[in-house]
Amino acid sequence: MVDAPDSKSGGSNIMRVQVPPPAPFLIVNTFWFWMLSMKKLSADTLRKHKGISFVGVSTCFFVYDSEGHFYMAKRSNKSRDEKGTWEIGGGGLKWGLTAKENLFREIKEEYNATPLKVTFLGYRDVLRSSEEAELTHWVALDFAVLVNPKLIKVNEIDMFDDSGWFTLAKLPSPLHSQQLTFFDKYSLQIRTLLGEN
Repeated sequence: MVDAPDSKSGGSNIMRVQVPPPAPFLIVNTFWFWMLSMKKLSADTLRKHKGISFVGVSTCFFVYDSEGHFYMAKRSNKSRDEKGTWEIGGGGLKWGLTAKENLFREIKEEYNATPLKVTFLGYRDVLRSSEEAELTHWVALDFAVLVNPKLIKVNEIDMFDDSGWFTLAKLPSPLHSQQLTFFDKYSLQIRTLLGEN
């Protein structure tokens, strides 16, 4: 309802007029015009906002061999955060890739390996503060990946200072803030995969 001048009284009286809602096709067309006019954000812009402006999604991989060892790498000063800590592998889910495709891409990119067997462990909500004290939120899709240990090497030498094979009884230090949560959550599955059960 809107107020409009009454033409019969020369505009001195106001009358209430019912205005019909906009036609549905106008709403839909306006929405699509707005969507199509948006520009895709650059990869750099997306990387800066992942986990901060919107929930980030990562594929994390627990790389292990058939002898009861698993592989971890130490984050360098060029890492996004938690520099100097040891972690399992992982990377942000890239637009257009399935979680499994992203997993294979990340393992090849980081460790030069091709999975022999992939086991989906589960997911974690990762809520923590960044170095700038901003709350971050990631959903980590966690996988265990059997590899040939002879093929493993760090491809991203600028992102990692060190790497090696470890056991649950002999972990490196300091660990990434999420590693103990990961090991606790998937303890039974990890021990089974490593042949400890």
